Amino acid sequence: MDMAQGNDQPAIATRLQSLDALRGLDMLLLVGISGVIVALGKTYDNSVIQVLAGQMRHTPWQGFHLLDLVFPLFIFAGGASIPFALSKRLAEGYSRTRLHMHILRRSLLLFFLGLVQNGLLGFDFSNMHYTGVLQRIAVAYLFAALIVLNTSVWKQTAIAGSLLVGYWLLMTLVPVPGHGAGVITPEGNLHTYLDQRFLPGKFYKGECFDEDGLLQQMSSIAVCLAGALAGHWLRSRHAPERKACGLLAAGVACIAVGLLWSLSFPIIFRLWSSSYAMLTIGISAMLLGLFYGLIDVQGYRRWAFPFVVVGVNAITIYLAPLLIDFNKIVDFFVRGFIGHLGSFKVVFTAICILTAKWLFLYFLYKKKVFLKV
Repeated sequence: MDMAQGNDQPAIATRLQSLDALRGLDMLLLVGISGVIVALGKTYDNSVIQVLAGQMRHTPWQGFHLLDLVFPLFIFAGGASIPFALSKRLAEGYSRTRLHMHILRRSLLLFFLGLVQNGLLGFDFSNMHYTGVLQRIAVAYLFAALIVLNTSVWKQTAIAGSLLVGYWLLMTLVPVPGHGAGVITPEGNLHTYLDQRFLPGKFYKGECFDEDGLLQQMSSIAVCLAGALAGHWLRSRHAPERKACGLLAAGVACIAVGLLWSLSFPIIFRLWSSSYAMLTIGISAMLLGLFYGLIDVQGYRRWAFPFVVVGVNAITIYLAPLLIDFNKIVDFFVRGFIGHLGSFKVVFTAICILTAKWLFLYFLYKKKVFLKV
C-alpha cells in the first residue's frame, strides 16, 4: 500500500503490544541479560553456561552468535512500526510535507544523539568516532520511512531485495586496490577500503574497518524495509492467526535464503553481509510472529509486561548511561553485602545492575514518561 495515497483502510491502527515486548526483550538482552550470562560464565565452569556466555559475544568474523541478532532485530522492529506510525499521522491530517519533515527531524535527532554518545561535546573531532548504532538507525529509518511513505508494498519489496543483491555484487565483483575483487577478509574487502578512504575520525576500537560503515547502510535499510513489510502484513485485513503463521513461514523462507546465500557471501555480522541480513530478517520475522500470536492473538499479555516496560523506552535505556552511572548506584547499595558472596558477587552485581535499569524504566512507565525521538 502506498502510505501517501492511503489506499485501503487498515484493519489495525493501534500500537501492538507484541512489538513493544519484542523490542524490550531485544534491548534487555543488550543492556543487562547478556551481562548476567557473561558473569555466570566467568563464575561457573559449566559447559552449558560457557556455551551461553559465548553466545553473548559478537563473532570475530564469519559465523553467528545470539548477540549478533540484537541490532538487526531492533532495526526490524523499528521498521515494523513505520506503517503504523505513518498511517496514524495520515489519519490525523498530516500533509505530505509535514510527514517528510517529521521523518527528517527524527532522523537528524537520532544521528545527533549518536554523535553526542560518541563524544561530540568533547570537540576532539579528529579522534572522534563518527558512526555508531544510533547513526545507523537514523539512516535506516530515514530511507525506509521515505520509501514506505512514497511507494507501494511491491516497490518496497523490490528495493529491499535490490539493496541486498547490490551489496553482494559490490562486495564480490568490485576490485579493491592491492587485494582484487571478492576478497572477504577484514583487511581486503571493499567495505574496509571505502571506510578507510572516506570516513573521518577514528574507527571503532581502532580496527581496520568501521562496524557501522558506509556500505553496511545498504543492509540496514533493507532490514528496516523488511520490518516495514511485516508491519504492512500486520495491518492487513487477514485473520490474526493467518498473520502470525504468515510471519513464521516468511521467517523460515528468509532463513533458508540466508543460509544458501552464505555459500557465496558468508554470514558476517561485522560486514552486515547480505546473507547475514536475510538470516536475521528471518529470525526477526519468526520472533515477531511468535510474540504477535501469543500476545495480540491469544491474549497472553502478563508475561510480556516486563519487556513492554523496556520496549516503550528502548532508546532511553540505551542512552541513560550517558547521564546515570548504574554501576555506582548498585555499588552504593550492595558494596557492604557482596563481600560475603565470594565468587558469586560478579553475578549478583550484574543482576542488580539489570534490576536497577528495569526499575528506572518502570518508574518512567508509571509516570507515563516516554522519550519521543
